[in-house]
Amino acid sequence: MKPDMTPGMNPAILLGATGFGLIAVCYGFARFAFGLFLPAISDDFELSSGLAGIVSAGSFLGFCLAIVIAAWLTERQGPRFVAVTASVAAAAGMIGIASAGSSPWLAAFVILAGSSTGFASPALAAAVTSTLAPASRDTTNTFINAGTSAGVALSGIVAALMGAQWRLAYAGFAVATILIVWATLKVLAGTAAGPAPKAQPLPSLNPDLKRLIVAAALSGAASTVVWSFGADLLAANLDWGGSEVGMLWTVMGCVGVVGATAGALIARIGIRPVHLVFHLALALSVLAVGHDAAPPALVYTGGGLFGASYLMLTGVYLVWGISALPERPATAVTLAFLALAVGQTVGAMAFGFLLERISSNAAVLSFAVLATLAGVVRRRPG
Repeated sequence: MKPDMTPGMNPAILLGATGFGLIAVCYGFARFAFGLFLPAISDDFELSSGLAGIVSAGSFLGFCLAIVIAAWLTERQGPRFVAVTASVAAAAGMIGIASAGSSPWLAAFVILAGSSTGFASPALAAAVTSTLAPASRDTTNTFINAGTSAGVALSGIVAALMGAQWRLAYAGFAVATILIVWATLKVLAGTAAGPAPKAQPLPSLNPDLKRLIVAAALSGAASTVVWSFGADLLAANLDWGGSEVGMLWTVMGCVGVVGATAGALIARIGIRPVHLVFHLALALSVLAVGHDAAPPALVYTGGGLFGASYLMLTGVYLVWGISALPERPATAVTLAFLALAVGQTVGAMAFGFLLERISSNAAVLSFAVLATLAGVVRRRPG
């Protein structure tokens, strides 16, 4: 079953481009941009570090809530329905963030916006599996996954230009997302299959899935140092404002495009070495961005390394999950990305808690250790 498209157009290119755009707005705008604007948002709502961590965790919590039902919906309603749900949730959540008048409403809309990512990834993985030949699936999946880097880069540019005007920025993000709703409706029309013939139970957690879940959870927790608190740490350490932090996000996004090569790199040298090397890179990048002694040049270098390593690792988890459960790709992606988001949800709250009780350097170092431990968890051979 092929996506609706102009005759002669390569289905992998069309589906890949549309999925890339959907991931860009859901992950880059609706989910990860919140940490970029957190200092300005915290000032407006007078949030403490602990409360800021709880609100920021709402974005990851929304992902967790959505992805729990995303595979179930995808297997019954088809990828198109769930992908459109993702884009609508992103647009509605960001409109709500832009207009929120109190911290409880802000938290609620952060959860809604974050839920878009939980719907998007399983739906797109299922669309790729149902429409493309096996030889092009890993490459297309990891290319789509790298859409996060484009969204992060664009959000950084917006922040650099608009500074503390976070409400206007979110309104602009919502308008861009509405355009993606239309593209998703059109391109994924051919994937709107009917419900699955019968309900499928949750899969048993084989040893490979268990290792994947542990590694992804640790990796997700470590990443919150940058995603949720990077802007706050840099404001405290280097007195950076929206312009400087926005440039860092742009660097992270641009270098993060390296994540699009995850499928090809895995095919060449295997998941295990890629997984280890990029977790070590993630640990170093967390230290470079978060340590109070890091000069600006090292922070920018660390930001680029963070973007590359994080996007590469999410591509690794996508491919690892599907290889561990090939007969149910949407469910496989659900398990991998749910573990990542649970780690981020707990990690954001835990890091905010630590910042109020120990030095920022000690908190950053402890989370860099989590990244290293994640890399040590290895996929089973074969």
